Amino acid sequence: MATFPLRPLVLTVATALMAPALLVAGTAPAPARPARADAPRPVAYRQWDTAAELATGTFSGATSRAGKLRLATPRATTRIGRTSYDVGSWTSPAVSPGFALTELVPSWTATTPEGTLVQVDVRGVSEAGTRSSWDTLGRWASGDASFRRTSLGAQTDDLARVSTDTWIATYGGFRSWQLRVRLLRRAGTVLSPLVGTVGAVVSDLPHVDRVSTSAPGVARGVVLDVPRFSQMVHAGEYPQYGGGGEAWCSPTSTSMVLAYYRRLPAAASYAWVRTSYVDRAVDHAARMTFDHGYDGTGNWPFNTAYAASRTGHAFVTRFASLRGVEQMVKAGIPVVTSITFGRGALSGAPISASNGHLVVVVGFTSGGDVVVNDPASRTRSGVRRTYDRGQFENAWLQRYPSGGGMRGSGGLAYVIRDAAHPLPARTAGAPW
Repeated sequence: MATFPLRPLVLTVATALMAPALLVAGTAPAPARPARADAPRPVAYRQWDTAAELATGTFSGATSRAGKLRLATPRATTRIGRTSYDVGSWTSPAVSPGFALTELVPSWTATTPEGTLVQVDVRGVSEAGTRSSWDTLGRWASGDASFRRTSLGAQTDDLARVSTDTWIATYGGFRSWQLRVRLLRRAGTVLSPLVGTVGAVVSDLPHVDRVSTSAPGVARGVVLDVPRFSQMVHAGEYPQYGGGGEAWCSPTSTSMVLAYYRRLPAAASYAWVRTSYVDRAVDHAARMTFDHGYDGTGNWPFNTAYAASRTGHAFVTRFASLRGVEQMVKAGIPVVTSITFGRGALSGAPISASNGHLVVVVGFTSGGDVVVNDPASRTRSGVRRTYDRGQFENAWLQRYPSGGGMRGSGGLAYVIRDAAHPLPARTAGAPW
């Protein structure tokens, strides 16, 4: 997501509240500089998802059983609003990525029975050796009957601030980082949230407004059979969850990937959606990803957490170029990408420009151009598009100061998969 006042993402032709981290206010500007799309970029992903890995962290009132974090004997109580919660926590070891990180976006997979939730916090040690405060990147529950999932705002101090779901260094960078997962349940009850995976992508991206086009890779001619949904057919639906249309590119893209794996929720889950609406699972996804603090459906880890509740595996990361995405597509894994482009800069797009939009990369032509499902099409039949490889990489990889903030996602993506589709073999520098 990106940071900007009120975080309104604007589609020229339509206004969008979907990709939270594209305009980052308050960061010190630096000149844009061209960079090769396939050059090494300072990005690293780290996660903990096995009993052995979780054992390297520190437990307080929590434990790990069968590879999942859960409450043991809570050591603390806290209040959120008028409700008291028993709390346990797990803190990761410090991670040094080998560069001074300036941004961090978390991911997690969790199950939260009614009356429970999880909170994900981050802190770091600056290049000067100063430890930051703990900052909260989200309070999350899979449903909304007993708790409304939310981000918590900027939490600005002298070292870092939060832009919805993205932790941003205020000055300089951090040489190491830690995550803390707090497990909460209503005081006096016995159920526990279960956390199966927690991780984060960290980066120190160059400021670029254009990139050199990467050479086509291993997925030339491969196109995955991803079902097509349009966000625009939902215009005006459920204003309390963003109102559909321009605001729902993220849950619509997420839903297309779930449909590909045949892991859309059962009809009973979205029985609350009016039967006259089409593709009702998209309405449900918007509700289940809605961030009541940000007031939109574009919270990146909220989308991957929802997807993981259906497929078992999902996380937010950043890629250096389309060559990493090609490895995913070759492995049968479509990739949701966050793009930004000016008027006329993405030929064939259903909208003329966007400050933040999500599409699903489903394949590549034999020449290496990008085949996508673009939910901004007015109809389902128009969702499948082919974009020029160079234009797409410029739209996806750009990140540079603009108007007091930052423009572009810097290669951000959702990787959503099921157990039948393992990740490609991890090579040096691979962001997974």
